[in-house]
Amino acid sequence: MSYRLRAATVADAPTIARHRVAMFRDMGLTDPALDTVETVTRVRLEGELASGTYVGWIAESDGQPVAGAGVMFHPYHPTVTNLRGQPTAYILNVYTEPAHRRRGLARLLVAEILAWCVAHDIPRASLHASEAGRSVYEQLGFVSTNELRVDLAKE
Repeated sequence: MSYRLRAATVADAPTIARHRVAMFRDMGLTDPALDTVETVTRVRLEGELASGTYVGWIAESDGQPVAGAGVMFHPYHPTVTNLRGQPTAYILNVYTEPAHRRRGLARLLVAEILAWCVAHDIPRASLHASEAGRSVYEQLGFVSTNELRVDLAKE
């Protein structure tokens, strides 16, 4: 089976939103609000894809989307490794449909994002990994950090 990568467009927002919710379900989340998450994600992605605040890639097989990944950008203050305070990249929505897994698509998509970041002078990329995806990202050079998080809002 052959695959082709292409840039995501506004027309891909429903697919990306569907993949995002499928990713959560694959990780064991069963909340009924996931249907709402899919709807609001689609609407948000339409605007972000159009404005360029979200940049994504789609892997296709026989013209059908089977995997995807994207990146958002965070403003950043200067640091010793980022003296100009360039934005950093947050990679998200990495998903491969079950029938196409174990063929290197997630690796290919994230490698494409990393190359794009280098070409666009983005000095750092981060992501959250599921246990299933962790080794793929580590092979691409990702390392665990000391970041902490607290969830403040319960909607």
